[in-house]
Amino acid sequence: MRQSHIAIIGAPMDLGAGRRGVDMGPSALRLANLNEKLASLGYEVEDLGNVLADQPEASPVGYENARYLQQIARTCTRLMEMVEHAADQAKVPLVLGGDHSVAIGTIAGMSNHFRKSERKLGLIWIDAHADMNTPESSPSGNIHGMPLACSIGIGPRELTCLGGNAPKVDPANVAIIGLRSVDEAERQHVRQAGLHAYTMRDLDERGLRSVIRDAIDRVSDGTAGFHLSFDMDSVDPSEAPGVGTPVRGGMTYREAHLAMETICDSGLMTSMEVVEVNPVIDEVNRTALLGVELVMSAMGQRIL
Repeated sequence: MRQSHIAIIGAPMDLGAGRRGVDMGPSALRLANLNEKLASLGYEVEDLGNVLADQPEASPVGYENARYLQQIARTCTRLMEMVEHAADQAKVPLVLGGDHSVAIGTIAGMSNHFRKSERKLGLIWIDAHADMNTPESSPSGNIHGMPLACSIGIGPRELTCLGGNAPKVDPANVAIIGLRSVDEAERQHVRQAGLHAYTMRDLDERGLRSVIRDAIDRVSDGTAGFHLSFDMDSVDPSEAPGVGTPVRGGMTYREAHLAMETICDSGLMTSMEVVEVNPVIDEVNRTALLGVELVMSAMGQRIL
């Protein structure tokens, strides 16, 4: 990493998901000794605590096709401000989710940070799902299936225009890696958006190393670097059982580590988030432990 200071920010929100429990993800990752392990790599680690997140029990659902929209917008605005402030202080924001809708706030904060110096942000999105739905196309109305669309300017204005600007990221500088579960209407959004999508078939045919290197080249072209948004469901459920929406056929343990190691080698990652850890359905915190291992690889831990 170009910076030596990491700012950890918890985003314990599960308003965007259909299954409860991912709000405990930040605690599970901290319990797996994330802070201490990052410090062992030589980083100065500052844990900023958790952003205030509304609770479903005390919140009206609102629109059925965009559930908890107003509450998610409020929480993402708070997260945006924390991320932007940390980046402005030359710290690397490391966000712990929560469901994947927290990415709307993280990406907005990093985009705002770079916009001040007239630079652009790239984005690598590693996920089993495209997260490219809109309220009109979503079969569930759950906003954790919409954050990538919102970040490239497609979706409710409350989410696309956090901080007053849209889009937060140019689709030409976005790469989705590990796709294997995409809704029918969502396919059209992915095809028409102009972003770069790599499915599990691409990983099988080309190999992960080739895909990751190609993605890094595309997202870093003309940008100040890239944000890494890592959904733990990108890893196969045999290795990461405690996730919000598990899908068979994901990356292996070693493929996930190779992806993180290759991203680290590039020296271009500006920020990172790990989302969708669900301790309620996990096995003795196994998924959070893997999440911490992957963060360590992304931050520079080596075998030798």
